[in-house]
Amino acid sequence: MGQVSGERRAAGGTGRPAPDRGAPASPVAGSDFLQLDAGDAPAGGKADWLAERLRQAIADGRLAVGSRLPPTRVLAAELGLSRGVVTESYRRLAEEGQLEGRRRGGTVVVAAPVPPPAAPRGAAPEQDRDAPGPRALFAGEPGPEAFDALRAAPARIDLTPGRPDLSAFPRAAWLQAERAVLAELSAQDLGYGDPRGAPRLRRAVADWLARSRGIRVEPEGVLIVAGTAQALTLLHPVLREEGVTSVAVEDPGSLGTRQHLRNGGLSTPPVPVDDEGLRVDALRATGAPAVLVTPAHQFPTGVVTSGGRRRELLRWAADGGLVLEDDYDAEHRYDRPPVPALGARLPDRLCYLGSVSKLLAPALRIGWMVPPPRHRRALAEAKRFSDLGNAVLPQLVLARLMESGRLERHLRLLRGRHTRRRDAVIGAVAEHLPGAVVHGAAAGLHLTVTYAADVPDTALCAAALARGVKCQPLSWHRQLPGRPGLVLGYAADPPGPLVEGVAAIGAALRGLA
Repeated sequence: MGQVSGERRAAGGTGRPAPDRGAPASPVAGSDFLQLDAGDAPAGGKADWLAERLRQAIADGRLAVGSRLPPTRVLAAELGLSRGVVTESYRRLAEEGQLEGRRRGGTVVVAAPVPPPAAPRGAAPEQDRDAPGPRALFAGEPGPEAFDALRAAPARIDLTPGRPDLSAFPRAAWLQAERAVLAELSAQDLGYGDPRGAPRLRRAVADWLARSRGIRVEPEGVLIVAGTAQALTLLHPVLREEGVTSVAVEDPGSLGTRQHLRNGGLSTPPVPVDDEGLRVDALRATGAPAVLVTPAHQFPTGVVTSGGRRRELLRWAADGGLVLEDDYDAEHRYDRPPVPALGARLPDRLCYLGSVSKLLAPALRIGWMVPPPRHRRALAEAKRFSDLGNAVLPQLVLARLMESGRLERHLRLLRGRHTRRRDAVIGAVAEHLPGAVVHGAAAGLHLTVTYAADVPDTALCAAALARGVKCQPLSWHRQLPGRPGLVLGYAADPPGPLVEGVAAIGAALRGLA
């Protein structure tokens, strides 16, 4: 019990090899382990605090590769923490591939992150030279480059939405599944795959959707794509072939999604969203033959589409409309029961889109779509001529994670972590942005915050960035007039930096008001 249990972990990709398995580990550190003071740990975030301190010590060399950490019971007693806090911290770093439990050998550091290359002396970092200043970044209508520019902008704390907790990526489980997949593959399996997706992953996705989203579909009805962005790109010519030239979108609604639709030559008439979801009467008034919605957790307001609105929308679709359902983060729910996907109700008039970007990592570029039967062949051909299909090996690894239950176990871990981080942001908003209203707290990876001050949200984001904090203005995601606000992501950082970031935003708002 005094160590992290689990699979043997490789140090590949870290730039430093794991120590020889037969060599004895370095001695356990003494009682003044890393000069840690648990009094510095924030309430409700002790595991985040300890994991970050250990992570820093590994990165700067105080805990070298080969070092053996104290048993969880010993370190917990020394720091005055619960043993569960220490065990959770060790487990997180083990999942990141930096620690390994070796039974009698204890918990050992097996890998350290590679430091970024140093810039030439006297030269400014490239992102500092090329990135626009805070005011310029938020000036005018955001173009396709807006998200890239915001990602490149230097900042101490990043509260932009859409960022999952990449440090929680289940490296050990992924490596174990990858080794198992490689052991099973024949030489023929390494050739070109089915452009619609590996049959094994399509079966796993069909089972996943039936269990978690209430969608019953045969594997033949699932198309594996490189994320929702590619799904929309594949849909462009298929929709135009049917005479569809406009896709209505929620307002407020995702700027990125709107940009992808417009890039395909489709107009995006806005449809207002209220506290029950998309206003179907306003949708009918647009005359658009298709609409893109996020009914399980509307982006960015977090509204869950009510039962009445769902029935109205399904009636609109039954009358000849096409619904594109972007189920972008429906698995991440905290204070409410699961809401079935719309795709479970009217499959002939609905195209369902999902991915693992918010559940595992955007870097995997794996998503899926369940199109209406009449569009399956055209979309499969579009996928074939786009890239011949996603890379097969990552598909098979993901399928194994789904089949084994490891993906659901990972999701349960994330829910607890995200709940603590969300609560930290809500508390910080109450303290540092008095009078502000928090929207969409019951699910997802972000919160929307509206405030009463007569300050444009773009000006507030620019002022926050000048203080080292990145966030997105709500107005970026609007086509219609509305209250100013911020869209704040909370999944990627522990409570400490989140609270610090909100405090900086509050100070920026007071400076502008």
